[in-house]
Amino acid sequence: MSAGWSRALHRAAPVLLAVLLLAAWQAVVVVGEVPAFLLPSPTAIAGEFAEFLPTIASAALVTGTNALVGLVLGAVVAIAAAVLASAVRTVDALLNPVVAGLAVVPIVALAPVLYTMYGASVETGRQIVVAVAVAVPVFVNTLRGLRQVRPVHRDLMRAYAATPRQAVRAVTIPTALPFVFTGLRLASSLAVISAIVAEYFGGPRSGIGSFITTAAAGSNYARAWAYVLGGVVVGLLFYGVTLAVERRGSRGVRTG
Repeated sequence: MSAGWSRALHRAAPVLLAVLLLAAWQAVVVVGEVPAFLLPSPTAIAGEFAEFLPTIASAALVTGTNALVGLVLGAVVAIAAAVLASAVRTVDALLNPVVAGLAVVPIVALAPVLYTMYGASVETGRQIVVAVAVAVPVFVNTLRGLRQVRPVHRDLMRAYAATPRQAVRAVTIPTALPFVFTGLRLASSLAVISAIVAEYFGGPRSGIGSFITTAAAGSNYARAWAYVLGGVVVGLLFYGVTLAVERRGSRGVRTG
């Protein structure tokens, strides 16, 4: 088999699997006469998605914006904290219990508190929820990457009379960057999930999570799933962009 056919099959396999799963889903719902409140059919969801596409797109934009703001804020703070923790043991000892605590903070409890603090008419509370959620994986992976630099490599750079800046560029960044991107990849999907979940518990009725709860409360289950599909699209977009940035950044480090 030629390399071209192999690549084509590799790319087509996920699409084929998705088609088979959707066909099986449709067959189970139709043949088994599954009630809509248990599981709507893919065709019903697709119909609602097409009918309410402008509303779904608008809600996805709001949710995506909150996820992006929270992702950037949480990632910047987490990376800066990891750099400090890797350089100063006291900071590391202080941050470890804080990060462990943030890892178990329930969004369902945090979101209402932030709405009370910042107001239920603004998106600030949701963005902070996202920032808290994404900070943990970014911090943990970045700190792990910074600790992968072996002392012998640092000694070698000092033997070559390299400046601290040159050592960081030649050793620290190339070693830590794959771990940083792994954290960002994990955080990109988590950011969308956190933004949607935070929308369940108050705040402006403008995001995907708000519309899901409204549709489900009105027994419009296929419509609720259509909004879920909109959230899936946003999550895939975030993941795809993060993956593309990772590949470009890795190539830049190798060529640099």
